[in-house]
Amino acid sequence: MDIAPYEDETHYKENTMSKKALIVEDESNIVELIRLHLEKDGFEVYSADNGARGIAEAERVNPDIILLDIMLPVLDGWQVLREIRMTSKTPIIMLTAKGETPDKIHGLESGADDYITKPFDSRELVARVHAVLRRFEGGEERAKRLEFDKLVIDMDSFELMIDGKRVDAPPKEMELIYHLASSPNRVYTRNQLLDEVWGFDYFGDSRTVDVHIKRLREKLEGVSDKWSLKTVWGVGYKFETVE
Repeated sequence: MDIAPYEDETHYKENTMSKKALIVEDESNIVELIRLHLEKDGFEVYSADNGARGIAEAERVNPDIILLDIMLPVLDGWQVLREIRMTSKTPIIMLTAKGETPDKIHGLESGADDYITKPFDSRELVARVHAVLRRFEGGEERAKRLEFDKLVIDMDSFELMIDGKRVDAPPKEMELIYHLASSPNRVYTRNQLLDEVWGFDYFGDSRTVDVHIKRLREKLEGVSDKWSLKTVWGVGYKFETVE
């Protein structure tokens, strides 16, 4: 996929000069290719060649973004992703030679922020890095606490409170329910949610949204009669409130 050159490359470099990227990948030629493009773009780049070192390096470096391969020695990418997500919300882009939709869905459900398949266009990779960082930083700036009857969505602490109890919810579930609940009674199509929550409308598999809605419903249904997560058949979803 060809990506148009940045309109203002200097702007991007100025805004990423202090940012750190961690590449967890065991193929040295891929590491060096990514390093070349990210360093050219102003990133400070670190790398690890197996899953265990990736976890240790993520803790040591505290990167702004992680590019994580799936097929890794010692610990695979799924294990690394789960370990990092236990303590960190750092944006993670999965890198893999597998392009099947179930693998993409699995990565996004497990807490990844994006997914790119090898071989990839280097400009596309850099563009996705910037897009993920913009979404993450924008979310931090807009971080809010939404309160409804027996429900609190706290994006400052990434906590979902149901009837006074904290309920575990992966980052994407938090972002999805926050997005819907921020505009009560507004109907969103699946493609709108893919674009506005996941950030790439050309990923285009609505099952990703359906799976996340299903998991949220398992946590939310029956909690209150003053709000609900509704399906609008043939259209999409909404967070419905009752006056």
